[in-house]
Amino acid sequence: MTFPAFILGATLATLFAAAMHLWRGGGLGRLLLYQGLAWGGFWGGHLLAQQLGWTLLRLGPLYLGVALLASLLSLAAGHWIFVVQPGE
Repeated sequence: MTFPAFILGATLATLFAAAMHLWRGGGLGRLLLYQGLAWGGFWGGHLLAQQLGWTLLRLGPLYLGVALLASLLSLAAGHWIFVVQPGE
């Protein structure tokens, strides 16, 4: 992992979190929740793809395709678990 690849991955995950926050709204706590979910999903997906050899949209040392999908899935699952109340 190179430093520029880390910066690119962190930037993309942060943009996903910011987009989710703009879309769903909420305060600072929810923004931090989305940030943690996006980063965890992104780097978890990257590590999973690296271990399993999945090369969907590989960009240099980044396994970008799987990392982006994992980030989106993590954001959706986290929003559903932590934010959505029963009966909504």
